[in-house]
Amino acid sequence: MTPPEPRGTSGYAEVAPALLALRLPFDEVHAPILHLMPTQPSRILDVGAGPGHDSATFAGMGHQVVAVEPTEALRAGAMQLYAGLPITWLNDRLPHLDQLRARAEQPFDFILLSGVWMHLDPAERRVGLPRLAALLADGGVLAISLRHGPAPPGRIMYEVTPDETIALAAQSGLTPVVNLATGSLQPVNRAAGVTWTRLAFVRAEPQAQANT
Repeated sequence: MTPPEPRGTSGYAEVAPALLALRLPFDEVHAPILHLMPTQPSRILDVGAGPGHDSATFAGMGHQVVAVEPTEALRAGAMQLYAGLPITWLNDRLPHLDQLRARAEQPFDFILLSGVWMHLDPAERRVGLPRLAALLADGGVLAISLRHGPAPPGRIMYEVTPDETIALAAQSGLTPVVNLATGSLQPVNRAAGVTWTRLAFVRAEPQAQANT
């Protein structure tokens, strides 16, 4: 039986049509971490993929993409919008990612959580970070964006800090390589005082670990 959608997904079904229609420039949204994204065909996991715009961009680059999205309206809309692209869609959710883990996937070279982490409460984040780290290949990158400021009406967001996230990642053997505060690209969010922190972590390769 599929578990109920987590609290953090509240409000997204109602705005799914708007999110499916809104596509911000990929290079602008992800500018702080573009240099860490694979340039050769790789395995990419997009967790909380929402309307699928990032997954579609990765698939268009030739990557093998698995997109996880628990909100049915978003997942179904994205599957229809990007039906021509080779994206594997999963109805799964943080913090446990049970369905993804049950598939015994090979490790991913790049894992993206864009606008997701603040929807998990602190206890969920303590469970979720090790699960994500366990899915990452040696030398792979985990990229997480943290939203700060008021939540949109109808949505649930929890306070989250870079320090907390970096400490959780360190417990799972991940090293921070990006920690950058940015503004919001959307004028309505800027006016509301919304800011972001872009974080990226690397899992050291075995040889590098042995030399430290």
